[in-house]
Amino acid sequence: MQVVIALIVTPEGLPLAYEVLAGNTSDKTTLADFLAKIEKMRASSPPVSYLVGTPKGRLTALEKDFTGKPWSQAKEAISVKLLEQEGEVYILAKSEGRVLKERAMRRKKLKKYWARLKELLRQTPSRDQLLLKLGAAQKEAGRAKSLVTVTLPKAGQPVTPKTFTFTLNRKRLRACRRHEGRYLLRSNLTGKAPAELWAFYIQFTEVEQAFKELKGDLAIRPVYHQSDGRIEAHIFVAFLAYCLQVTLKQRLRALAPGLTPRAVLEKFAAIQMLDVHFPTTDGRTLIFTRYTKPEKDHQFLLQQLKLRLPSQPPPRIAKPKTAQPSRCGADFQ
Repeated sequence: MQVVIALIVTPEGLPLAYEVLAGNTSDKTTLADFLAKIEKMRASSPPVSYLVGTPKGRLTALEKDFTGKPWSQAKEAISVKLLEQEGEVYILAKSEGRVLKERAMRRKKLKKYWARLKELLRQTPSRDQLLLKLGAAQKEAGRAKSLVTVTLPKAGQPVTPKTFTFTLNRKRLRACRRHEGRYLLRSNLTGKAPAELWAFYIQFTEVEQAFKELKGDLAIRPVYHQSDGRIEAHIFVAFLAYCLQVTLKQRLRALAPGLTPRAVLEKFAAIQMLDVHFPTTDGRTLIFTRYTKPEKDHQFLLQQLKLRLPSQPPPRIAKPKTAQPSRCGADFQ
């Protein structure tokens, strides 16, 4: 019913290889095999290096150890702290842009959750109704629910301002603010510069983007085929399309920064190739194959990408179709 696609890409996002696995294949069971294949592709046997994400709970445990460590500038608006422990290095990265984004999201969720709690208090529902509505509100609030301490009425008690209370947990809010826009990574690449470690982390986004494009722009799913051969053929064609899309992306990055492959393809979709048929007096057909004239913005884009449309193809003549002999029948009685 499902398949798993494993994709190997370069740090720049260029595809190297892919493999189709059974749908019940666990990611962790494939890692060792693919590392071996990658090493074979590299035709050498250097030690395997890794850079992995770490849960934010680990950040809380290491917070004291990071205190006093200096921030280093890895990139514009990106600061990094390094902490070496037991042959590994922990990388605490802070993105100013991400801080603002996560803080705005948290404020929006918390404000909506707080307003909903006030609304529930005004409605004075029964305790069972309150539990149901509160559960729905907490699900929508997500992590913001942990910033509010809620006291519920006991069984049999009515819902009143004394039995149903909620207060802002300022200690958790301060901890949440400290962690906003921060990522904790772990690696065995000790001795590397902060900028280089951050560049390795950015590679993750290239891999994630590759799968987004396969699933979205290239519509690799759903797959309606039933046989294994047809399923793999469908994925192979999608992989070739992905290779072309990445090639276009690289060209855009160098010649037209800011444009995406999707935007360019949608723009060029207005240029159509069509056949114009003119019947002749002798029964043949004169066929002109023509593409529509590019507009000014198309011409500008072609110029930016250093592309030139080919000459219009010459006309061709099609022979008249051989008339099929007609059939007739009669029934005489």
